[in-house]
Amino acid sequence: MPETAQYVDPRRWKALIFIALAQLMVVLDATIVNIALPSAQDALDISDGNKQWVITAYALAFGGLLLFGGRLADLWGRKQTFIVGLIGFAAASALGGAALNSPMLMGARALQGIFGALLAPSALSLLAVTFTDAKERAKAFGIFGAIAGGGGAVGLILGGVLTEYMNWRWTFFVNIPFAIVAAVGAISVIREPAESRNPAKLDIPGVLLATLGLVSLVYAFTRAESDGWTAGITLGLFVAAVVLLAAFAVVESRVKAPLLPLRVVTNRNRGGVYLALGLAVIGMFGLFLFLTYYMQMVKGYSPVKSGLSFLPMIVGMITGSTQIGTRLMTRVPARMLMGPGFLVAAVGMLLLTQIDLDTSYPLLILPGFLLLGLGMGTAFMPAMSLSTFGIEPRDAGVASAMVNTSQQVGGAIGTALLNTIATSAGEKYGKAHVATAKSPELLQLQSQVHGYTTAIWWAVGILVVAAAIALTFVNAGRQDGSSAVSGSGEGAAEDAIPVMAH
Repeated sequence: MPETAQYVDPRRWKALIFIALAQLMVVLDATIVNIALPSAQDALDISDGNKQWVITAYALAFGGLLLFGGRLADLWGRKQTFIVGLIGFAAASALGGAALNSPMLMGARALQGIFGALLAPSALSLLAVTFTDAKERAKAFGIFGAIAGGGGAVGLILGGVLTEYMNWRWTFFVNIPFAIVAAVGAISVIREPAESRNPAKLDIPGVLLATLGLVSLVYAFTRAESDGWTAGITLGLFVAAVVLLAAFAVVESRVKAPLLPLRVVTNRNRGGVYLALGLAVIGMFGLFLFLTYYMQMVKGYSPVKSGLSFLPMIVGMITGSTQIGTRLMTRVPARMLMGPGFLVAAVGMLLLTQIDLDTSYPLLILPGFLLLGLGMGTAFMPAMSLSTFGIEPRDAGVASAMVNTSQQVGGAIGTALLNTIATSAGEKYGKAHVATAKSPELLQLQSQVHGYTTAIWWAVGILVVAAAIALTFVNAGRQDGSSAVSGSGEGAAEDAIPVMAH
């Protein structure tokens, strides 16, 4: 039995509470600010051209620095980077809540992204090295997966409540108690195996190339949404991203202590998980965006009612993750949960392609949300676990960072790609029906809904592709090995998962 499996931390379940709380805070922040943005824009007199930077500043810092954050966690120790990330995120949130002007708010969002990039991979890798028993790991990742999948929808609800009944600033201030409780708890109960650190010297060329490449990629999709896919700046950023990330891959294959050991991503199962999760998030982020607009602008829901309408999706995710994924993960191969899970989610999304101006929430939207949540929860849970299963302890941080990177890049792609599709389809519909429209206002709403449904059709297709990738690439057997984190011998990570394959 590997050394890391010999010691079982008696306080591991208490540790899970604080790890999960920190993860919830990070995931919440991805959507909670979206609800508050119109109010913040009005209060701070932010121009329409600059308002996207409240979202983009966070996305660029978070997405660009995730791999670096994961490597720092392996180098310094995950507990230490976890606590530093929490304190920094809380300070940045306080700065954002107290913002007096738009530069101060955008700077705070960038700082949130920087500390989030340190915090997110630390949380997942702490989970990976703390829970090594297969059944316990299934339960722990079931809880973590439900939070990772449903936290965005929780953010919409909480953002709506805080914005409507308090003030947009509380969408920032709410992070402070989360962070304080998680930090105090982490100091008290989290214990990290000392032998799981990676003391190798930091790969500076890799850090620079990965950070610049990921920032270019995320920013390219942001500019594609605002300037168009064929704009010079958009194409230039995409080219820069490809060149920088290709150079990063070459450097990583040659340096002695790489930032991202290629064994982490070339493993068939982990590579399949990263790709499938990234695609699934494309569909999820697009759906959150469109249905938030649909509920408020078409159905006339208040921010609170709009947020609460997503509650069945959260219930579905929790059920899928903790009742289906957790119970079956040690009994069936991961692909038999991920593939069907993504397909069930696609069926739920398929129902949502039928929305129109007077769609019944109980008859159509509610069952769509339930199926979407159930499928995503079932698929996310084994995917999150498999992404670090069998990994060398010294690589746990960077493997965890890759999970977050695939989700962050997927979110950037989903927002830009699906929003572009929706806008284009809506404009075409408006031009085609202008002669027969009963009123300009009605035509505008009909055009918007047509754009949303067209984009959701694309999201359905993307989820089907994610299911196909999970069923094809992921060939690991049941996650029932004696240790979830392999020994530290050379090549151990490459051997650990294929041993399980049928």
